[in-house]
Amino acid sequence: MPHVSANSVLDQFLAPIFTPEVAQQIVTHRPDDKTQARLDELREKANEGRLSDSERQEYQEVVENLDLISLLRAKARAVLANTKRTNQDLP
Repeated sequence: MPHVSANSVLDQFLAPIFTPEVAQQIVTHRPDDKTQARLDELREKANEGRLSDSERQEYQEVVENLDLISLLRAKARAVLANTKRTNQDLP
């Protein structure tokens, strides 16, 4: 059986729902002020080596989530770029 990459599975899963409108929301969405403040606090403490064990676990989860968000944003930008190219090719 041929190898299937995680990206191709994710692409196939998202393709039907990843409309240009959804892609635009993903690209432009930002965390609320409270969440951003907590992210900043954890980042600062991590950089200074001052995270407690529970904060370290929380920060690791945040980093994993941010990795996923970055991947989704990259895919969203690709959808938007493809949509723009397609629209430019229309008569």
